[in-house]
Amino acid sequence: MRCLLPLCLLALPAGAEDLEPGASGAAIEVDVELVLAVDVSRSISPEELAIQRLGYAEALTAPEVLEAIGDGLLGRVAITYIEWSGVNAQRTVIDWTLVDTPEAAQRFADEVLANNLGVMRRTSISGALAYAAAAFEDNGFEGLRRVIDISGDGPNNDGPPVAPVRDEVVARGITINGLPLMTNDGSGFQYLPDLDLYYRDCVIGGPMAFVMPVTGWENFADAVRRKLVMELAGLPPMDLPEAAAPAATPAGAAGGYDCMIGERMGRGARPF
Repeated sequence: MRCLLPLCLLALPAGAEDLEPGASGAAIEVDVELVLAVDVSRSISPEELAIQRLGYAEALTAPEVLEAIGDGLLGRVAITYIEWSGVNAQRTVIDWTLVDTPEAAQRFADEVLANNLGVMRRTSISGALAYAAAAFEDNGFEGLRRVIDISGDGPNNDGPPVAPVRDEVVARGITINGLPLMTNDGSGFQYLPDLDLYYRDCVIGGPMAFVMPVTGWENFADAVRRKLVMELAGLPPMDLPEAAAPAATPAGAAGGYDCMIGERMGRGARPF
């Protein structure tokens, strides 16, 4: 596969080249290869970071998520959990892991909760997407679908513009879904009251891509759970009543957001 320019500028995740394939030497077939890409920029407080980790851990072991995994054609998925902020600030917290039983899901959730790493500076959605896309290469798994699940509380303000990188990632056959965190009081740096529309027009893409906004931290775990069910089961948003607008916005909806708004807002200001 040819290397697309913005993606070439960023290194593969640490350890990706050391992953072992299946015992036969071939990649392990799974229903979905899923990257959970979690925003840990400085605008995320330590308390909010803990809420995110707990939310993902609870969602991964929820009965409906386990059912979505088990109901797949193969009944197994591969998941990796990464955290990101600036263009060169990403970390693989949990490398690619086969999740095919409730016990495997619980072990993954326990590893998420065991992570005590802190926040980092700046917000590069483009860097996170490039890093996540590179993680699929030679990861030891072969999925029927490849999905990036990316959360964030602000627009891109570091690294390459987000829309061209999004387009290149989607051209690789990867679907990008968004979890915009619309949880602050409007006084934060680069606050966008319609961050869900920014994610809809500038971040997500691919077949059945969707946005699942989080408008309050008390709703975070529920939003992640519903999002994972749709992603793992391959369901479009309209198939789940809970995900109807405005809780989820289908990709390709009418729009035209200024995808450079984060860069414009960040000029002369302190980026997070």
